[in-house]
This record gives sequence, structure tokens and C-alpha cells, in this order.
Amino acid sequence: MEQAATHPGGTATGAPAQVRAQAQAAAQAARHMALCSSEEKDDALRRIAAALHDQREAILTANAQDMAAGERAGLGTRLDRILLTAQRIEAICADIHTVVALPDPVGQEIDARVRPNGLRVQRIRAPLGVVGIIYEARPNVTVDAAVLCLKSGNAVVLKGGSDALHSNRAVVAAIHQGLQGSALPPAAVQLLGTSRDVTAAFLRQRGLIDVIIPRGGQALIRYAQEHALVPVIETGASVVHAYVDRDVDVAQAAPMILNAKTRRVSICNALDTLLVHRAALAPLCAALGPLLARTQPAVEVRADVAAHAVLAPLLPAERLRPLDPQRDYGVEFLDYILAVGTVPSFEAAVQHIDRYSLKHTEAIYTRDRALARRFQRAVDAACVIHNASTQFVDGGEFGLGAEIGISTQKLHVRGPFALEGLTTMKWIVDGDGQLRP
Repeated sequence: MEQAATHPGGTATGAPAQVRAQAQAAAQAARHMALCSSEEKDDALRRIAAALHDQREAILTANAQDMAAGERAGLGTRLDRILLTAQRIEAICADIHTVVALPDPVGQEIDARVRPNGLRVQRIRAPLGVVGIIYEARPNVTVDAAVLCLKSGNAVVLKGGSDALHSNRAVVAAIHQGLQGSALPPAAVQLLGTSRDVTAAFLRQRGLIDVIIPRGGQALIRYAQEHALVPVIETGASVVHAYVDRDVDVAQAAPMILNAKTRRVSICNALDTLLVHRAALAPLCAALGPLLARTQPAVEVRADVAAHAVLAPLLPAERLRPLDPQRDYGVEFLDYILAVGTVPSFEAAVQHIDRYSLKHTEAIYTRDRALARRFQRAVDAACVIHNASTQFVDGGEFGLGAEIGISTQKLHVRGPFALEGLTTMKWIVDGDGQLRP
């Protein structure tokens, strides 16, 4: 059995060979895992959860190194993506047990039929094989990706960012410890180095890696799309809009907007642009303004002329700025910044979203259910919400247990995806000597 591996860096000459060696080890592990039972996979996941718990102090020490480096680099609100705490590690362990309790998708029957000649033709779910994940910061993604891939019968090759290098190494060391003694090979989880040469080599491992999933900003996803020889599932990048209709319950909408913006600002389902029907502008601002005035940390509101005039008496001057459409629309802020624009109609809101959306998550706040359904049909996005915070767009909140990402494309999966999204289908044909005439 191939040994598990991590590699801290990668040089211009050494990276391709090292990446290929790790991809080959993962591919061999995937072949072994194809024969593992659900019970064996679940046992391995329980061992991983126990090892993460046992190694939490080492993980927190490593994370402190990354946090200190991030502070020196001025990462600001992005530090929250890197941060691990004892509570977060315990939550990660609890999430692993949630995944253990989920049904194993491998071998599930999709459909079956018996042909007139007696052939039984069946479609079942099967592992993808080797899944490659490229992501920025977020050491929790290291665990989520490994656990979901293992549960669905896949090996995984992880390419984390340098911002969380020490955390990822410590987490993967704990995962390997957990896999020791299980039926699953430790080589099923590979951690690559962080250099650009490693990334370039990673994206070229056609024939060894079956799919690449980039989790991060637009630049990372675009780079993967343009350079990969391996199929890519786009996830992550977003510009989230919420449209407030003229027929809105402002007392209900204001807290939803605040939650969508401020619960966590550094995640892909956080609200970026608020579009308000001009007939709802005054009552909405009267309800939302006092909430925004006292948030900590402060939210910087970038408002168009109409919204600025209404909000000016309600917000401290330092929290309100004029909106620059060129700068502020179509931006994933990942920060305590909210663009606010006024629209004359439902149609104008949909047109704005169509222009600037990255097809991730969009929302409408209205009492008019028929209009909400029209919005949900008209807007081209993976998730379209009516009267709820955009921050519910999450695999756990959707009942998936966890998620590997939120896909913004239309093939092979769309929206939050987890175990089933990490499988493909296989045709199983059983006969009894049939010959085709």
C-alpha cells in the first residue's frame, strides 16, 4: 500500500514530479477504496474525528502561527477564514459524526429496468475516483473535503493556500493518524505544497485526478478554468444580491438583511448588494438604518443618490459613503461593506442581477408569493431565496450534513453539494447468455 504524503513546497524542477507521485499514490488508494464497505469507511471517519480531538492542541498551535503571519500580512477580516478555536475543532468533529450517520451514496440504485430479452439494466452511484481540491485559507475545508471524499469512496488531493500552511499540515497529520489501523489507506488523503509550480502541475494530472474543485475567489477559479487539463467544478465566487420589493414587510426584511450581511462577512453567501424598490426605500431605511447604525464592527454603506439621502439622517457619517457603480457593483466584498442601490421596478432589479451576478445566491424580500416565484424562475442562480437570509445557503443547512462547495455551474452538480455530488453513475448489466441479433 502506498504511504500517505504531504509536501511542504515544491521547486520549479521538483514540483511536477512530486505532484505526479502524490497523484499516483492517490489513484492507487482510490482503487483500494472501491472495495471498502460502508462500515469500513464510517469506522475510518470516527477514527479521524477522535484523532482531531486528540491532536487539537497541536492543531491550535499550528493555527496560531498562521494567524500571526496573517496579522503581519494585514489580512483583516479574512483572518476569520483561517482561525481555528477549540470550539471550532469540536464543531468539526461533530460534523464528522453527522457525515457518518448519512447514508453511503456508493452503490445506491438510481433506476433499473428489465428489457424484453431478460437483460436487467441498472444505474448505480459510483465514486468519481480521485478528487482534487484547490482552496484558499480555511483549514476546516481540509477536514470537510477529506471526510466527504472518503465517505463517498474517493481519494482526495488537497492544495491549500500558504495562509493556512501550518494549520493544514497539522490537520492532515491528524487525519493520517486516524486512518492508521483503519481499512482505508492513509494515501487516500494527499496534501500538496503551496507553490505556483505545484498548482500548475496539479491542474495537469489528467488520467490520475478525475476532477478538480477550486474553492476560493474569482481569480483562483478563473486560473483553474484556463489552465486545467482535468474537468473543473466551479464553486465559491459570488456577488450576492437581495431585492426588496415594494410589497415588503420591512420589520421582517430588515433583520434578514442585517443577518445576510453581518453574521459572517468572509463567506460566499454573505450579502454584497441590496437593491431596493424606490417605493420601499423610505420604510425599509427607517427599519434598517438604526440596525446598521449600531453594528460592531461597523458596516460601511455605499449608497446611491436616492438611498444616501434617506440614510444620511440615520447613519453616522463615517458609516455612509456615496456609491460608485464602477467600483461597488459586481464586487464580492468579503468585508463589512454593503452596496445599496435603488431600482424603479422588479424588472430593473432582475436586469441588474443578470448583469452582475456570478450565479451563486440571490434573494427577494416580498409578501407577494407570485412575484417571488417569478423572481425565482427569472434569476439564473444556483440558489434563489424568498424571505430568508442568504447565509442559509450551506450544505449543512440544506440537510446535506456538510458540503464540498457550492457549485455555480450547471454540469455536473449545482448549488451546495456533498456526498451525492462526489459520485458519478455506473451502468450494471446482468444477463443469462443473451446474444444481440
